[in-house]
Amino acid sequence: MKAMILAAGRGERMRPLTDHTPKPLLLAGGKPLIVHHLERLAAAGFVAVVINHGHLGDRLEAALGDGARWGLRIRYSPERPALETGGGILRALSLLGPGPFLVINGDVWTDLDYGRPRLAEGRLAHLVLVDNPPHHPAGDFVLREGLVESGGEPRLTFSGIGVYDPALFAGQAPGAFPLAPLLRAAMARGLVSGERHPGVWLDIGTPERLRALDESLGGGQTSSGGEPEMP
Repeated sequence: MKAMILAAGRGERMRPLTDHTPKPLLLAGGKPLIVHHLERLAAAGFVAVVINHGHLGDRLEAALGDGARWGLRIRYSPERPALETGGGILRALSLLGPGPFLVINGDVWTDLDYGRPRLAEGRLAHLVLVDNPPHHPAGDFVLREGLVESGGEPRLTFSGIGVYDPALFAGQAPGAFPLAPLLRAAMARGLVSGERHPGVWLDIGTPERLRALDESLGGGQTSSGGEPEMP
């Protein structure tokens, strides 16, 4: 199974940190946010990774290269303008191949084993859900008997991590569009499974959350200070 890291966001809430550094290259625990994902993917046995990018994408490619230092093969899917989550995945399908693939939001941090989420036969998506964080108390979806539903209680938060079948995007025209409507349509047909991750999950959407993660990892550094040194 291949993996895709979503890294095309402008990072408006992270400004001024993202004015000159792509959000995925901001440091936490002494290494760029996206490197944490690459290391976990490699540890889980992934080999092929696709990364989409937009704002300052050339810097991202220059910093990560072909992925060989992590034992990975990285390919890039540039977007200008950015295509939102659904449109970005659709554009990258030719790089991801015909089988199910894992997608990870680049601006989260988790201790999830990326080799664990799997897509069962006959499903179009498998979502990883987490307990609702303080900044998103209402949650997103309901997990009931292994299936994800859009209505009801109690609600959990979508982690931004899921496994998708390319058929989820069948009939979609190229361009910018969100992922959520496709997921909700598939949920209505009982085609979306899910699991609750009880471990650590953080949405690194603001400088304050980045700083908190950095401190928890013992980094003591939350800005880029120029192009990061890779391990």
